Amino acid sequence: MVIAVATMMAVASAVVAGSLMVAAAAPFDHAFGKQQGAHIIAQFDPAEASAALLAETGRLPGVTASSGPYPSTAFRPVAQAGFPLPTLTLVGRSGPDGDVDRVDLKSGRWAQKPGEIVLAASFEGPGIGIGAAVKASDATRAPTLSIVGFAVSASGTADSWATPAQVDALASEGSPVTSQMLYRFDSASTEEQILADRKRLAASVGSGALLGTQSWLDTKRAADQGAAATVPFVMAFGVLGIVMSVIIVSSVISGAVGTGVRRIGILKAIGFTPGEVVRAYVAQALIPACAGITVGVVLGNLLAVPLLTNTEAVYGTVSLSVAWWVDIAVPAAALVVVGLAALIPALRAGRLRTVEALAVGRSPRSGRGQWAHRAMGVLPLPRPVTYGLATPFTHPVRALAMLLAVAFGTVAATFAVGLTSSLAAVGTSQDPESRAAVTVATTKANDVAPPPPPSAGGSVASPSPVGGSVAGPSEPEVADPAKVRSAITSQAGTRSYYGKTEAEVAVAGISGSVQAALYEGDSRSGGYEMISGHWITGTGQVVVPTRFLERTSTKIGDTVRVTYENDIADLRIVGESFDTSGSELQIHADMANFASAEPSTFLVEVKSGVSADEYAQKVAAIVQPLGGDATTDAPSGREGVLLIMSAMAVLLTLMLVAVAGLGVLNSVVLDTRERIHDLGVCKAIGMSPRQTMSLVLSSVAAIGVLGGLIGVPTGYALHSLVMPMMGRAVGTGLPSPVLDVYEPVQLILLGLGGVVIAVPAALIPAGWAAGARTAVALRTE
Repeated sequence: MVIAVATMMAVASAVVAGSLMVAAAAPFDHAFGKQQGAHIIAQFDPAEASAALLAETGRLPGVTASSGPYPSTAFRPVAQAGFPLPTLTLVGRSGPDGDVDRVDLKSGRWAQKPGEIVLAASFEGPGIGIGAAVKASDATRAPTLSIVGFAVSASGTADSWATPAQVDALASEGSPVTSQMLYRFDSASTEEQILADRKRLAASVGSGALLGTQSWLDTKRAADQGAAATVPFVMAFGVLGIVMSVIIVSSVISGAVGTGVRRIGILKAIGFTPGEVVRAYVAQALIPACAGITVGVVLGNLLAVPLLTNTEAVYGTVSLSVAWWVDIAVPAAALVVVGLAALIPALRAGRLRTVEALAVGRSPRSGRGQWAHRAMGVLPLPRPVTYGLATPFTHPVRALAMLLAVAFGTVAATFAVGLTSSLAAVGTSQDPESRAAVTVATTKANDVAPPPPPSAGGSVASPSPVGGSVAGPSEPEVADPAKVRSAITSQAGTRSYYGKTEAEVAVAGISGSVQAALYEGDSRSGGYEMISGHWITGTGQVVVPTRFLERTSTKIGDTVRVTYENDIADLRIVGESFDTSGSELQIHADMANFASAEPSTFLVEVKSGVSADEYAQKVAAIVQPLGGDATTDAPSGREGVLLIMSAMAVLLTLMLVAVAGLGVLNSVVLDTRERIHDLGVCKAIGMSPRQTMSLVLSSVAAIGVLGGLIGVPTGYALHSLVMPMMGRAVGTGLPSPVLDVYEPVQLILLGLGGVVIAVPAALIPAGWAAGARTAVALRTE
């Protein structure tokens, strides 16, 4: 039973770890391969290249598959609530399938007639669902489109799809129809190969026909960045699971073979040859192991599916499932490990002479561990305790396996505690506005358009046009910031406040716009965690994320030119902020640097004893007639990707700790069975059941303590290694609040985790030994 259960848990943990490693290592590759993604998305001028000519490009040398031409245009729809969505790329396709870019329909159906539209799955959310309608633009007579489905394109070929006729109808002078072609090439794994493929396309259609292309390598980089953070820690757990599997399975099988030496001697005495003994014993060990492996594969798949489902939602890819080869490779590897673990001691037993095998029996080798008994005997402890402390030295190899199992279990627990604490710190640090008790806005809540559902980490459903901030209605009523500020300062419960606004700015040396958070007043309470340098303390300063420094080849102390509307300011970089917002750049500066900037919100801290709700109601009563509003703040929920990482860590840790406990259980069962005659002698001379239990438990307590002493520093070091790797994977450093998460009390308690793993696992065999009758124990040989 122990063999089967331990093998089951080891295989299940390996299947889960292997599946997550595969999913986290290449979610984009998985989706791209399943959808036959496009290596190049090309836009052509239909006036310069006819449909027949474009179809001929699919037969160029090196092209392995092509789809199109599809009519394409850009439009900016308006949702039912009145807020506009970002500008979307609309492509006309009669269905989701094709030789290239087989779009995955996540829900609903495909657009079949004019007036219907399919959106990228990243836009699905409250107010934007199946059956909802959007206007094609903010024009009065703009047509209404009904949402009939949500889909994912791993290639990022479009944000929305409709019938070709609908695309022609929505085209305008500012957004004419272009022809989209999708290509796959036999050589497209490097930038150089992509450039060569693009040159062949441009040459085949003539000058001016090719308007632009998008490489799959750029899409892959954007997608992998979201998934990259999970790879280091999932790999760490995967390695722990694999090593733990080897230790436990080897220990279980080797111990089971070792206790059967006397039986092997009897088999030889009745005529078994050495080869038959080896084959019989290996088969006998493989039977429960096969049962455990079978159940473990099923259990591992069941446990992996929910995590993979959540991972799919985070990555925005097609459905992820346990890779078929994981379900084959893990059981095969487990069988090899079990077979080798059984074969090596079986070969040794097969070579034993019959008389020697019968003489050895279950008893430990004579004289082994006597020095340990003498050394422990001088300790000022009860004799049953010192007897138990010396017991592991009778079987040093088995004790070493038990120690490694406990140590790895403690490593996993220590690493998981640090990882979840760091992820919680990441979530808190990325929501600085939630630290304020009250938010006072210059617009009413119902005048502020909610943004569309954010594209999940690593989603490649939306190409570059998507992702900008969503503006509210064109003419919202805005309160005078000066009057809102006066309403805040007039309240007796105000302790401190600062103003803030979000804007787009231009930074010299960076193409395109950059998001800027501009602050009025002392904003240190709402500042981001700093990796280096300091938060803004006045005018002429700017705080930037790590990616900004890398992209602009600047460092702290350098000066950058920032333009906001008609205001230009040269700002000195004074700090590197911790920002996990992906590829989007956001800088932080004082609002006083730009004369035309005004705060759109005020973040307020109230005095001790003042109710935030009552304070917000009083301020709202003043500012609402002006067009503003006041609400209490609550910490936002942790991001989905952080929850998934935490769930993975907890699940894998529980499984590894359970496997470690089973390894201890197996070893103690074997030791207790082997020493039952000795325990019978002890009982005969007066050892009580309670003393018997203390003897057995003390034999593992020391191993638990030592395992904790080894496991906690190792888990601490693993956390210090993996967390920076996760940060580098998403292009940022990590501040000390994210890295330094262990408290001294935590480390002490984790150090006792080895005892918590070892002692409970030994309770069952200890209870059996304490309850065994003296006569029965003495008769057992």
